[in-house]
Amino acid sequence: MNPDDNAIETINLATPISVAAFTGGSEVPSARFRVRQYIPALRDEGIDVDEFDSGFGQYPPRVKWVRPFWALATLAERLPDVVKSHRYDVVLLQREIMSSFVTLEPLTARPRILDVDDAIFLQRGGGFAKRLAELSDKVICGNNYLAEWFGRWNTNVDIVPTAVDTERYLPDAETKPPEQPLIIGWIGTSGNYKYLYGIEGALAKVMRTHPNTRLKVVGDRLPEFRRLSLDQVDFVPWSETVEVQAIQSMDIGIMPLEDSPWARGKCSFKMLQYLATGLPVVVSPVGMNAEILALGELGIGATTEMQWIDGLMALLENRTLRARFGAEGRRVVESSFSIRVVAPRLARSLRGE
Repeated sequence: MNPDDNAIETINLATPISVAAFTGGSEVPSARFRVRQYIPALRDEGIDVDEFDSGFGQYPPRVKWVRPFWALATLAERLPDVVKSHRYDVVLLQREIMSSFVTLEPLTARPRILDVDDAIFLQRGGGFAKRLAELSDKVICGNNYLAEWFGRWNTNVDIVPTAVDTERYLPDAETKPPEQPLIIGWIGTSGNYKYLYGIEGALAKVMRTHPNTRLKVVGDRLPEFRRLSLDQVDFVPWSETVEVQAIQSMDIGIMPLEDSPWARGKCSFKMLQYLATGLPVVVSPVGMNAEILALGELGIGATTEMQWIDGLMALLENRTLRARFGAEGRRVVESSFSIRVVAPRLARSLRGE
């Protein structure tokens, strides 16, 4: 026996596998952050991922009479990809192919893995979500709340949080001059403006007390505030090229939520984006937000209007506290939520380990 045989066996890399990943489209955030951003790191783990996204989108158009045509076009577009999936070792379904329906999923190859980062089971009675879980060989969930629900219908559930690219999301290298206005910031889609509107009263009171403070909103359309003075609000149209710089320009990141089943299903990515760039946060301690708050002194949980006012005032008036919370938040993200840490977990899950 060759004495080097054991050494060769020890360093032998895992067998390469190929993954066909079905996502909702190039502009869908979950496709970008739950699949696309991992592709280079997974390649280093011996996993090649080909993304099959939808040109027509995962979600139906707002005009109802167009929806039947959209559905037919979407299914026709997806069918060739379903056939191609049988050439791969694993199929990854990033949520359902067509929002709130089971359509072509049973025709995809197996093993079949469902990835979920929202409480989709609250839509249309949840029957489609139950069926998808039963059709899948495994379900990957973005947090404990989702895993508990899907665990009822599939005993093979892994929890893999949404990672942050910590080489891209970095604290601002430049120190802001003391005379510059402090910025409270929020980033997200307009569908979540309702949570921002929910703390509008607290924001208005804080900004009256600190008239030089500004609110920066990064989103897909201009918010419609009723109690905030528009001359204190800066709106930045979201794009992938500006999002990091926009967050870096903030001094405090906020993530208000209502305490509802849908909000408890969120994977706190907004909060993680702030923390990765070294921002202290004030957030609603709901679902995964509360779990992240418990990992270190990185922010303040606020439920009532008075708690939001006190939390924001405390950070606005204490630069040292902002810096301490920001540094701890960055540390937590690097150690628990960076691509470097999460990608190997996802790789093991895709391999069935």
